[in-house]
Amino acid sequence: MSIFGSISEAFSQFEGGSGPSILTTALQGTGLGGNGGIVNALQENGLAGHVESWLSGGENMPITADQLRAVLSNEQVQQIATHFGLPVDTALNLLAQPLPAAVDQASLNGSLSDASA
Repeated sequence: MSIFGSISEAFSQFEGGSGPSILTTALQGTGLGGNGGIVNALQENGLAGHVESWLSGGENMPITADQLRAVLSNEQVQQIATHFGLPVDTALNLLAQPLPAAVDQASLNGSLSDASA
């Protein structure tokens, strides 16, 4: 599959409403354990305000690929890229764009359920 095919397939999965489960699956191979793991890593690395916006009822603050790269190890970044079958920069951009909405959708009353953590 071409890189554009991989990107198109990944975005169609996010747009189809399966964003939280797609992200959880992609993150499980990183040792983060899913949405809860990435949320904890972001909170511990100076992005608690972003996470709070995703878990609250307000507008979700965006996150950039560079912010994700600063939080994740090189190995974790490579595992995410391998999962999506994309170059690292493309995979980080693909993860960063829907992450706020996916965490928001996976949360219930401001916290993540055990199923997504």
